[in-house]
Amino acid sequence: MATYVSLISFTDQGIRTFTDTLDRAAAGKQLAGKFGGSLKEIYWTLGAYDIVAISEAPDDESATAFALALSSQGNVRTTTMRAFDAGEMKGIIAKAG
Repeated sequence: MATYVSLISFTDQGIRTFTDTLDRAAAGKQLAGKFGGSLKEIYWTLGAYDIVAISEAPDDESATAFALALSSQGNVRTTTMRAFDAGEMKGIIAKAG
């Protein structure tokens, strides 16, 4: 499965209801499963983003559908990046070289 790193910010609605963030994270894990993926790690952070999440999905389309479904609830906005492990990067380098 492909790995994704998401930088997540609370919306105005999300910050007003920040006490629900742990419940929303649990619901997010269930939601990821509906798209064939999983939400592997969630970290609440200081700085420019409120949360950093590591997820897996079978493909970019499924990851995008998950991000849209999550954001449509109105509590967060996401910036998601595809991540490559060392084995995947080795294959990419071989293709480029």
